[in-house]
Amino acid sequence: MNITLVKNAYIVNEGTTILGDVLIEGNYIKTIGTGLEAPKDATIIDANGAHLLPGAIDDQVHFREPGLTHKANIATESRAAIAGGITSFIEMPNTVPQATTQEELEKKFETARKTSFANYSFMFGGTNDNLEELLKTDPNTVAGIKLFLGSSTGNMLVDNEEVLKKIFSSTDMLISVHCEDEATIRKNFQEHLDQYGEDIPIKLHPIIRSEEACYLSSSKAIELAKETGARLHIFHLSTAKETNLFRNDIPLKDKKITAEVCVHHLNFNDSDYETKGTFIKWNPAVKTKTDQDGLWEALLDDRIDVIATDHAPHTLEEKQQVYTKAPSGGPLVQHALPAMINASKEGKISLEKIVEKMCHNPAILFEVKKRGYIREGYYADLVLVDTNKSWVATKENTLYKCGWTPFEGTEFKSTITHTFVNGELVYNQGTFKETLHGKRLEFNR
Repeated sequence: MNITLVKNAYIVNEGTTILGDVLIEGNYIKTIGTGLEAPKDATIIDANGAHLLPGAIDDQVHFREPGLTHKANIATESRAAIAGGITSFIEMPNTVPQATTQEELEKKFETARKTSFANYSFMFGGTNDNLEELLKTDPNTVAGIKLFLGSSTGNMLVDNEEVLKKIFSSTDMLISVHCEDEATIRKNFQEHLDQYGEDIPIKLHPIIRSEEACYLSSSKAIELAKETGARLHIFHLSTAKETNLFRNDIPLKDKKITAEVCVHHLNFNDSDYETKGTFIKWNPAVKTKTDQDGLWEALLDDRIDVIATDHAPHTLEEKQQVYTKAPSGGPLVQHALPAMINASKEGKISLEKIVEKMCHNPAILFEVKKRGYIREGYYADLVLVDTNKSWVATKENTLYKCGWTPFEGTEFKSTITHTFVNGELVYNQGTFKETLHGKRLEFNR
């Protein structure tokens, strides 16, 4: 049995930071304390005052496998995630073929079993005509249901209101939604296409995929959830206006309607289009500084429950096309936690709050079994961070298959030095243990 003692770490967990030790035996955390003695044959890691965090759980990634593996695959992106302190991920269904049947969904689980460095689950994709298949989804072994209420990569738009109501009324599983009103976007896009042709200035992306489009769709989804009693989670909020749709007066475990913000909407605003161009083209769009500030405010006062990445890589060649051809999305799993720690260094958010939003809350929200916390008896998914060691993101140290990052040139003020997955040290100061230790996530439902 693998036995490791991590000593002298500042353990960031459940709202506190304490200096202590963590003993790992096999897959699990055995003991948390101070002055722990190392058992015989244990590996000892002296943290020397580095910070020990639970492994992050990213509830929204696109790893592009199957069918889009020229952009990314589960092996490459889960490896990058481990280097970024993300030890568990939930992947979206808009692959090729789409995960809109139980058979295709299980094929993705089988691929991950053979290739994933991190723990994994997948969402089943709802469409206008697969309700019968959707209702076969096992809530104990599958993360949830994903619906696109605005078109995105893969064209899985669900726009039949009768079907939507049936889905919301028929399942107790968590329904995660991408909310943008398609009619509003199409109208805006056509107006700009008529004016500019295909080379629409990228700075107009948040005008095309507007605040109105986001708010209209989000408010409708929430109204439907309230009407049907559905468990609704709205992905990647991008506007300050939308944040007022959510509550912060009840505990997360009691919320039926929850929200997420992504790292890019916290780190970029429309002033960055001038230098970043289509590399920060996402759906929903990166919007104004006022929106960015509003998202931060809602994150800190708990109207927004989770921080995720919406990691969605495309090749450099694809992203460098004109506006109408450049796809939306970008790679983020390696840089998300370092970017958030930068924000903590700037006084925007505490380390304890980062852990709450990236580790604890995804575990609560998806009812993930024995992960997301540093607790005795839980899986030893752990991340050791040197908060005093800086590095700069470059093409050379970027691990995504696509080979680029929107954070290129950014100085990160902390370094992830060690990552444990299920008790195994899989990432050690830049070196990977190439044997796989990721497991399929299980859920307490």
